[in-house]
Amino acid sequence: MSHRMIGAAFAVGLIGVSPVATAVELNSKAIAIRQADEFKWRDPTGAAPVNQVVLFGDPTKPGFYMVMNRFKPGTFSRPHFHPNDRFITVIKGTWYVGTGNKWDKDATIPVKAGGAVTHFGKEVHYDGAKDEEVIVLITGEGPGTNTPVEIAK
Repeated sequence: MSHRMIGAAFAVGLIGVSPVATAVELNSKAIAIRQADEFKWRDPTGAAPVNQVVLFGDPTKPGFYMVMNRFKPGTFSRPHFHPNDRFITVIKGTWYVGTGNKWDKDATIPVKAGGAVTHFGKEVHYDGAKDEEVIVLITGEGPGTNTPVEIAK
């Protein structure tokens, strides 16, 4: 066996016992981590057409908040507005957005995963999922109330 082969075999053996695989303890004053399986969704059964998990803050109170909403296929909001700007990033799927108080899911613009949308405060809009599950990340300044508007015919 050549010296190179022995060296390579030794190196591969060391990789198997590398200290990288050991547990790391982080300073909890510096960082907090919640894995996806630790999220507490509003509807833990997942049956709701739109489900939500609060990641930071409290959207019902003044101050910064961040939530994640999961839309089941075919689920759309009706025309509504919020008091403050909201900033949305599409995490999964294609989200469809429309404006005005005439609800028409065919008069929407698709926003694919990775895309971003701003809902400006007090401006009427609606949004949702057509053929696939959609997950969006929403940040804003609370309270993040939702005021429905009369739907035009």
